[in-house]
Amino acid sequence: MSDLREPSKIRVVFMGTPDVALPVLDALSNEGYQIIGVYTRRDRRAGRGRQMAESPVKTLALERGIPVFQPASLRSDEAARAKLIELNPDVIVVAAYGLFLPSEILELPPLGCLNIHPSLLPRHRGPSPVTTAILEGDAETGVSLMKLDEGMDSGPILAQRPSPIGEDENTESLTSRLFEIGSQLLIKILPDWADDKINAVPQDDSRVTITRLLERADGEIDWSHPASEIARKVRAFHPWPGTFTTWNKKILKVIEAQSSSASTSDYVPGSVIQTDDRRPEVVTGNGALTLQTIQLEGRKAVAASEFILGYQDFVGSRLGS
Repeated sequence: MSDLREPSKIRVVFMGTPDVALPVLDALSNEGYQIIGVYTRRDRRAGRGRQMAESPVKTLALERGIPVFQPASLRSDEAARAKLIELNPDVIVVAAYGLFLPSEILELPPLGCLNIHPSLLPRHRGPSPVTTAILEGDAETGVSLMKLDEGMDSGPILAQRPSPIGEDENTESLTSRLFEIGSQLLIKILPDWADDKINAVPQDDSRVTITRLLERADGEIDWSHPASEIARKVRAFHPWPGTFTTWNKKILKVIEAQSSSASTSDYVPGSVIQTDDRRPEVVTGNGALTLQTIQLEGRKAVAASEFILGYQDFVGSRLGS
């Protein structure tokens, strides 16, 4: 192992892919850690032109002059594992990487493989922790810095930092904020971890909850559910898989909305009504959902108050039927 008394002596391999992982890589770089390699997912086609696009993490790494590696798999690619072993890292830091690490790699660095997970483990293990926290109406979530093992987010915890969930936060904004917090937590904890001043604490298996991978169909709105639940769903499923209903046989995306306590007893769920201040609302199983930003299939997203000016038959119609 390297002399671990200062960041410049610690050999770090960073693994991450999307833009939410950028603060972590940026923090490690700014603190002077010796980043000997960055692992990220392979370039993919994106956008209307379906051009090949590199991950945000790859772009930042190349700007900083850090070697980039993009194996399709570390489990099945023996050459990729051999290259990582050759790098001889003291620690591997993982933040939204997207690939599983085989036991050979988990056991490679003396300081272990440290993962930033956006929940207060053992609550919300798995692929959708932020979405699930919003969807279930949690008042608080947070970040866990954990040592990876062969299970799914089941390794011991080095440190955690709680954070309240804002009333208007969606999965996109909350995920970004949590990884910012995670980057600060990592920088604070890593020196003491390297100096053997921190003991990782096993998770309490009796408190485990598991999240699942979301599918496109999960975003369809059931108007018989309460308005408060649908409003959380709109926030939780932004940007993926999004929330949607149907109107005039077309998909109508609900991008922003709020629950309302308007009296709706005279209407069936899915009915579109209008408030005194000319905002469209949808009747639900309990209360109404005030539409703020919506997008009709084949059109751009617009304010709902603007939408009803162009589609005057919208108010009085029934969604999802």
